[in-house]
Amino acid sequence: MRIAFIEIQNFRKLKSVRIDLADKETIFVGANNSGKTSAMTALGHFLINHKRFTVNDFTLSNWARINEIGDKWEKENQSEEDLESALAQWEKQIPIMDIWLDVGKNEIHHVSHLLPNLDWEEGKLGVRLRYEPNDITELYSEYVKARKHAEDTIKAAKEANNDKEYRLSLWPKSMMDYLERRLNKHFVIKAYTLDPDKLTDITDQGDAAPQNLPGESEPIEEPPFYGLIKINEIPAHRGFSDPQRPENEEDKPVATGKYKLSEQMRSYYSRHLDPSEFPEPHDIDALEAIEQAQNLFDEKLKVEFEGPIQELEDLGYPGVTDPKVVIATKIRPIESLNHNAALQYEVVRKNDNDNTFTLRLPEQYNGLGYQNLISMVFRLMSFRDDWMQVGKARNRVSEESIIPPLHLVIAEEPEAHLHVQVQQVFIRIAYDILRKHSDLDENKRLTTQLIVSTHSSHIAHECDFSALRYFRRFPAIEVGDVPITTVINVSDVFGEGDKTERFVIRYLKTTHCDLFFADAAILVEGPAERILLPYFIEHCYAKLRQSYITLLEIGGSHAHTLRSLIEHLGLTTLIITDIDSQNKESKEAILPARKQNQVTNNDTLKGWVPKEEEIDKLLDVTEEQKELKIENALSSIRVAYQCPINVSLEENKPAEEALPYTFEDALILENIAVFSTLEGPGLIKKFKEAIATHSNVSDLGQALFQALRGSNQKAKFALDLLFELDSQNFTVPLYIREGLEWLEKQLSKKYLEILPVSEKPKKDGKGKEAA
Repeated sequence: MRIAFIEIQNFRKLKSVRIDLADKETIFVGANNSGKTSAMTALGHFLINHKRFTVNDFTLSNWARINEIGDKWEKENQSEEDLESALAQWEKQIPIMDIWLDVGKNEIHHVSHLLPNLDWEEGKLGVRLRYEPNDITELYSEYVKARKHAEDTIKAAKEANNDKEYRLSLWPKSMMDYLERRLNKHFVIKAYTLDPDKLTDITDQGDAAPQNLPGESEPIEEPPFYGLIKINEIPAHRGFSDPQRPENEEDKPVATGKYKLSEQMRSYYSRHLDPSEFPEPHDIDALEAIEQAQNLFDEKLKVEFEGPIQELEDLGYPGVTDPKVVIATKIRPIESLNHNAALQYEVVRKNDNDNTFTLRLPEQYNGLGYQNLISMVFRLMSFRDDWMQVGKARNRVSEESIIPPLHLVIAEEPEAHLHVQVQQVFIRIAYDILRKHSDLDENKRLTTQLIVSTHSSHIAHECDFSALRYFRRFPAIEVGDVPITTVINVSDVFGEGDKTERFVIRYLKTTHCDLFFADAAILVEGPAERILLPYFIEHCYAKLRQSYITLLEIGGSHAHTLRSLIEHLGLTTLIITDIDSQNKESKEAILPARKQNQVTNNDTLKGWVPKEEEIDKLLDVTEEQKELKIENALSSIRVAYQCPINVSLEENKPAEEALPYTFEDALILENIAVFSTLEGPGLIKKFKEAIATHSNVSDLGQALFQALRGSNQKAKFALDLLFELDSQNFTVPLYIREGLEWLEKQLSKKYLEILPVSEKPKKDGKGKEAA
């Protein structure tokens, strides 16, 4: 048994999403503010503690409709039938989570209370958790009463003060204002069975399409997942104390004690190891030693207190008929761990005489990263042992109690305070720790699923990419809506294991790129672009500098291998590549020229965008042809390659058309004045000499082409140029300039809360979004 997927509706920016869960680990990735935290929070609210809900968890665009329900209740008396129909209105606005399980035929006894009908045998089984009014009649009555009291109070104050006008509104101003204080009083989670036959695929836009419940649906009486799923979480705010902060200091945030390792150790000892609880044969020696110590201590106290007790007796108390004062102790092992220094870190050192000695410090004096790692690992161990009822825990449950067949663990942002290598170690071992038990191993009857949200590319790269779930943010389409999220199952891209996909996986892991967390991506041709482009962005494009952009050096011959991934993620991407002109017959690389029967050798230009091969056509494509809109993603991909530029080698000489072949000669041709006087070694020297010895643009272009052809000094050229950029007035090559300006506009739209009319998806005649 396993959770196949969950669907979330009306929870924060998760308007309607489906999240597929992998068999073992599922990793939530995505740019900042994309909805990862919302999903993790929803899991905690629905599956662990519904008292965490607040009105801020309701999707903001639903607030107005909820307030309309309250307005209607104020204006019109509601009958029982009216309130029942109002419940259908509430259903469209309230947070909902659907849990879909994959259940085998031999596991039906675990889910007998969830069966939709008697004919169901195996496969998908769904449960809807709905955060709804517990008693809608009571909610109606108390809301209307509260509103009336607020209005009557204002009216009475007005009458008492000569019709004075008051510019304030008393609580509650609206239904949402009322629920801000009374939500947990009126709302509870109720569970309903779903019909597997009505299960539908996600829409073309990536939204979930959950089924509607019949009006006569009755909630499940017992907790739906009790005895079925064991659920644990490691929250993002784990809180570790500052060793310099006094215990009683109240003006600073205090770490939550349960996340300190010493507290976890005490709790684990109490549940699994305490010999005084349900003693077993191997506990007898320890218990005997404790009792002997207790007796010796009692004798010691008897001797020490003999004088004071005798003095009390000399006063006439206790008397003959009164009880005698006796001091007795009770030693409990758990109490020996109940202090701040119960857990210490031991460091062995050697003195000048080469003798070893030991130093110890309390846990809070260790680094936050080490505390965090040890704490999380120990919590995983505790989760596992609680689930498997290890040690004393098995004696605390009834004989009829069984181990739940499914263990779900939720860990939010485990990378906090951890170095890169430690982040990778944690995610590598986390699932194995949860399965490290003799009864688990390859036991398919007991399943563990781990869900992790992260902002760390290092954690993402350490996992199987098919386990990644990418959260993509959309701006609001209409006024009154809010930005929402869709979730992309990356396993749809990394599921086949063909040669291209293996290359992409190896490339992403090798370069440690942060593609899954970026607002946009720039793919560049070679090392020179990779070195100089950040400088251009830093000094010429302020909006791009403020954005989270990942820069990948992959080359024109391989950029197209990322096509499936980029389009699937809907990631805004600029591809800066070379025109790579060659003779159509001989396939020899040559300088671009018009009407010379030349073609490009660049697979990106031929097969992705603009899907043109002839050089003559590539030189004259329009801006629109250089851009590819990603269907249903509200984002685009644009290519930038060398384009015709006008160059004049002398001030009074008319400009001639130049057709660059690479980034380097494009940079030189647009900065003739700079390179003609620039001093430097290698390619810089060759370029200066070429400019000095050629009087026309065509010959200069050919000279630059020959100097660059087969050169392995492009990276060195770019590094040498970095030293000169601040002292020279460089012009960014035109094709790169146009590409970066396009990217700025795209990101400006991406950060909008509401999409401009010109960018909204067009509707067909039936009101649906046209492809």
